[in-house]
Amino acid sequence: MRKILIANRGEIASRIIKTCRQMGIKTAAVYSDADASMPFVKQADESFRIGEAPVNKSYLNMDAIVEIAKKVKADAIHPGYGLLSENAMFAKKIIDNNLQFIGPNPEVIEKMGDKITSRMVMKEAGVPVVPGTSGVKEIDEAKISAKDIGYPVMLKASGGGGGIGMVRCDDEQALIQHFSSTKNRAKAYFGSEEVFLEKCIENGRHIEVQIFGDLHGNTVHLFERNCSVQRRNQKVIEEARSPQLSAQTRERMYKAALDAANAVGYVNAGTVEFIVDENENFYFLEMNTRLQVEHPITEAITGLDLVKWQILIAGGEKLPLMQEEIVANGHALEFRVYAEDPKTFYPSPGKITTLKWGEDHLVRIDAGYEEGTQVTPFYDPMIAKCIVSGENRNECIERAIEFFKETRLEGIKNNIPLFNDILRHPDFQTGDYNTNFISQLLSIKK
Repeated sequence: MRKILIANRGEIASRIIKTCRQMGIKTAAVYSDADASMPFVKQADESFRIGEAPVNKSYLNMDAIVEIAKKVKADAIHPGYGLLSENAMFAKKIIDNNLQFIGPNPEVIEKMGDKITSRMVMKEAGVPVVPGTSGVKEIDEAKISAKDIGYPVMLKASGGGGGIGMVRCDDEQALIQHFSSTKNRAKAYFGSEEVFLEKCIENGRHIEVQIFGDLHGNTVHLFERNCSVQRRNQKVIEEARSPQLSAQTRERMYKAALDAANAVGYVNAGTVEFIVDENENFYFLEMNTRLQVEHPITEAITGLDLVKWQILIAGGEKLPLMQEEIVANGHALEFRVYAEDPKTFYPSPGKITTLKWGEDHLVRIDAGYEEGTQVTPFYDPMIAKCIVSGENRNECIERAIEFFKETRLEGIKNNIPLFNDILRHPDFQTGDYNTNFISQLLSIKK
């Protein structure tokens, strides 16, 4: 490949540009009016205005993106994560215009994007799934199913993902209260009002396995990540590998992830997400058919460049390494720095007046913003990801405490104060935490 158009923005656009430069590949960026002064616009070899600030007038405009790619004679489009990255129609449109889509084929994206279909596929492949239903259309049907499953249950949008479109229901009253609104939200966000129910796994941990497949029938895993530190069902801190997970369960999860990949003939980067209960029983949650936000911690422990792998595989090459050649060393933590209130988690757009990161050569910073830039209300308010590496987990924690102690981020509210509390909490320090960790931490502080 000689030129790649990046259909995304912020830190992931900058991240892709970095690898393309190392591979000698030219890049073209697209940007909205709100992003005209963002770093990724200046870092790309070419940049093109795509439209007004709202995503439906810019970054979700498939036809405009493809037209620009053809105009600049790009060979491929990298979708990054979020936005159009898991849109099968976009992938198909790219391929139909004789461009390479850097990701899996559209049929797999569509199949795994439908949570009800993906549950069926995984069950047939022998991958354990959370007890639950297929699609439920009416509240009476939902009430009967929830009673059979046993409360609490999770009410989920079939087209949902990334923690969006799911509600916990502790009893029938809550189910009745949320049923219609969840369907309406599913329709508005994902274009389908189809919902289903799953058993709520209490005190579960969110652990996922990075996979890769190529066009030659090879699949590998690149170990696991623990993503249980979440707020509003969305990840805040991730780590690789997972603490407090037995070697036997770890191996069984790798096998299940590869079974999932092979069941759909998976090609390129993907992630198989599991919920793990207190007895280390694990269940398939979903497959993300794209590069994951937290991919840098996998890069940190393997020494591999996952974006480079994506590009090579999209170009038809075999996986650069087979399973026995992939090794993990040390430990890594990733912190998502958001422009948001650290207690309410409401976004806090505004100008970043001061941004001085702590000084540590073993901390990698994937930033979308810099000092003097404006966090607008139009997009996800993530400012940067800070990836802390070390020989072991304790070293990473100590290094992260020092790094954030030295960091100065001013002009907007941000969640670094929350990191300081988490890093010093005994449960986090021992690795004994689950997806309720942040809510319990905040309730104690009230």
